[in-house]
Amino acid sequence: MNDSRPIRAKSGTNHEGTSAHNRRVMIDALRVNGALSRADLARATRLTKQTVSNIIDELERDGLVASRQTVRNGRGQPSTPYALVPEGAFAIGLQIDRHMTRAIAVDLIGNVLVRLEAKLPSGGPTTGAKVILDLVADVRQQLAVVAPQSEEKLVGLGAAMPGPFGLAGNGDDPWMMEAWQKFPLLETLAVGTGLNVSIQNDAAAATIAERMVGAAHGLDHAVCLYVGYGIGAGLVLGGELYTGANGNAGEIGMALLAVGGKSTPLEHRASLASLYQYLSLDPADPDLYAKIHDLVSADDRRIIEWIEAAASDLRWSVHLIETIFDPQTVILCGSAPRILVDRLITAMGSLLPSIAERRDRTVPRLQIGMADPWSVALGAAAGPISREFDPRYAAILKD
Repeated sequence: MNDSRPIRAKSGTNHEGTSAHNRRVMIDALRVNGALSRADLARATRLTKQTVSNIIDELERDGLVASRQTVRNGRGQPSTPYALVPEGAFAIGLQIDRHMTRAIAVDLIGNVLVRLEAKLPSGGPTTGAKVILDLVADVRQQLAVVAPQSEEKLVGLGAAMPGPFGLAGNGDDPWMMEAWQKFPLLETLAVGTGLNVSIQNDAAAATIAERMVGAAHGLDHAVCLYVGYGIGAGLVLGGELYTGANGNAGEIGMALLAVGGKSTPLEHRASLASLYQYLSLDPADPDLYAKIHDLVSADDRRIIEWIEAAASDLRWSVHLIETIFDPQTVILCGSAPRILVDRLITAMGSLLPSIAERRDRTVPRLQIGMADPWSVALGAAAGPISREFDPRYAAILKD
């Protein structure tokens, strides 16, 4: 039960024809707060007790929630808390990067049940598509062993890869996976797996992971500054992930900085790709992360120089994000080793003055999120769960 802590929940509506929305609101409240009684849910969502009871009964029949042991609070009436059932739904997440592909299977509350990876061969999607389909098949096979009911409760496959999407390239831009973007990836995955498939950029996927099980959990206004091979920002605005007209919202890595009299994209200076170039490291090296970890641990002069320069650019990025989006917090996350992200946060030091400097703040302006090469695949897996069960205010609003 949630005890005396404030309950965070979106509002339902008692109007007719809104049962699907109210169902999502209830699931979201249980995901964010943990176990809640029917009375707690009614107060938090502004739904009638009868509506809450009807939805709880329906969710129990569908195997999505279950009651826990009755709780007695003083002299008041005993209450029965309800919680999400992890085995109520499953999803698979797929990350496609330049040299590696990773796949994860999760349950309804984001527990990772299976994770596998494979090296992508040269040749782009012509040779890589089969590797990816085989990897997804292996994950499903292992998931079926862990959770025998998973196949009938699999809500979809979420894929993530670097953006931006739909831009004309010159064919050899190392920052864009142009061959993969031109490939009919959605259709290939859908036909090859028989699942509902969606795709998004890697920063958006990492943001979904943060919102589901990370630093953005329970926040309605947050921006995740993702440092990977490139740099991107995932935007949670008004409680929903904002992707823009073409799925390219948050491509802050393409923002131009004036350096030495010429304009240079941010990600050419502060991304992992820029670090690899600076240190003359091979991005396809399987021991890459271990080498970076060792260099940071040894306070290698070259990597310290890069950290100081990158931190200055990222400090400017946080200022820009705060000025434009007014989030509750900015979360620095990425596929970099944790020790590197920790050093970047430290080197960023005092942030630049901005509208985010408020005395009534309840969360820090900047905080560290997931620093894990698996975070994008985790967010990609959370995507189908979110689409199936999270409230969508684009469909219905309540004053």
